[in-house]
Amino acid sequence: MKIVLAYSGGLDTSLALGWLRQHYDAEVIAFCADIGQFEDLSDVADRAKRNGASGVYVDDLRQQFLEEYAFRALKADAVFEGKYYMAASLSRPLIARRLVEIAEAEGADAVAHGATGKGNDQVRFYAGISALNPDLRIISPVMEWDLTTRGRQIAFAEEHGLSIPAFKTSPYSRDTNIWGTSVECGPLDDISAAPPEEVYKITAAAEAAPEEPATVTIGFERGVPVALDGVRLGPVELVSRLNELGGAHGVGRIDIMENRLVGFKVRGVYEAPAAAVLYEAHRELENLVLESDLFHYKELVSRKYAELVYEAKWFGGLRQSLDAFFDHVQERVSGEVSVRLYKGSVTVQTRHSGHSLYRLSIASYESEAEFDHGAGTGFSYIWSLPGRISAMQRKDQ
Repeated sequence: MKIVLAYSGGLDTSLALGWLRQHYDAEVIAFCADIGQFEDLSDVADRAKRNGASGVYVDDLRQQFLEEYAFRALKADAVFEGKYYMAASLSRPLIARRLVEIAEAEGADAVAHGATGKGNDQVRFYAGISALNPDLRIISPVMEWDLTTRGRQIAFAEEHGLSIPAFKTSPYSRDTNIWGTSVECGPLDDISAAPPEEVYKITAAAEAAPEEPATVTIGFERGVPVALDGVRLGPVELVSRLNELGGAHGVGRIDIMENRLVGFKVRGVYEAPAAAVLYEAHRELENLVLESDLFHYKELVSRKYAELVYEAKWFGGLRQSLDAFFDHVQERVSGEVSVRLYKGSVTVQTRHSGHSLYRLSIASYESEAEFDHGAGTGFSYIWSLPGRISAMQRKDQ
């Protein structure tokens, strides 16, 4: 049997590699996706080989993740439950796709992942892999094994000569990538208490942020960010710079009660400085160039898009069809928006686009050139007719 394992190099997947070899008598190929996580990946390949992997893939997927997943969500203005920019949710279909590609190239019988039974990721991996190749077996070691205590884990590692990272005493469960971080568990389980400052790793507390604000100008082409302060940048550099700048000014902290797709509520604490800045600027540019009915209708569809991403339906026909809608919407969403970053806030300062629907000669109260005030009386009379007729009917009763 040959298995491709989604391998982070951490404790669970290091144990999983050895456990899969022993429990299934399998050849295991390790795959690690570099999507900009905090963890040092320099030793991942060597550790996997020391633990018996017959092959190792360490793929830099940061640009693909941003271009094909995070920026698609940005174009759709998709924010789950109005707050969460879905950094983890968006990365899972990419990892699932690459797992399937490697499995098919290697002639593997199965793929495996390190997700637990209580999280969303088990569903996201299962749904993604099944949609791409329903013939592959999907194995979840953490949900099968009996290595439920630290003692059992250490004993198993020692018995099978596994190289595992040092045990960490942190009570938190973290997931990180270039688009954002998520933190759960430990002290955060007490929803009556504010998150300890130690939870945050890339954003400053508002009170500790600089006293002087920063202003940054983001350039967009068809809804995609392409430049900062007039300098064209690739996706990875652009998002990395915004993470650094926004994080320094305390931007992007989120603390929410989240309705997990497996059926219960959790508290999630997130950091997403670049996403917070880009979403604010992108929405403002859309409002400048889109007709009002399109802008308002798009908001309804944006919510559905976010639900599809969060609920593991990335590879479904509805999400793909909505992409066609949003690609069309974004055809005129090009221009520049300047935002002010100050102690946790993002405030739009200026906006400019060659597709702008703002006309000073109509909007300004100082101008009479293109607006016929006399037409207002007739418009107001027609617009108010439903209310007028209802009032007349009530009066006649």
